[in-house]
Amino acid sequence: MITFDKLWITMKNKGVTTYKLREACGIDSKTIRRLKANENIETKTLDKLCAALNCDISDIIEYKR
Repeated sequence: MITFDKLWITMKNKGVTTYKLREACGIDSKTIRRLKANENIETKTLDKLCAALNCDISDIIEYKR
């Protein structure tokens, strides 16, 4: 299972709210909901998240068996 638990930790450490993230990435609230539910998102969204948070993919996503 792919989880986005690390995303919320990274956001907290960097002082980024979901509002700021939406504004910086241009993603909508539906995508935020999908991230919170660990549902599928597009790879271009992952790219936007990494760019907005200035981090690596491993800082926002994790595979759990």
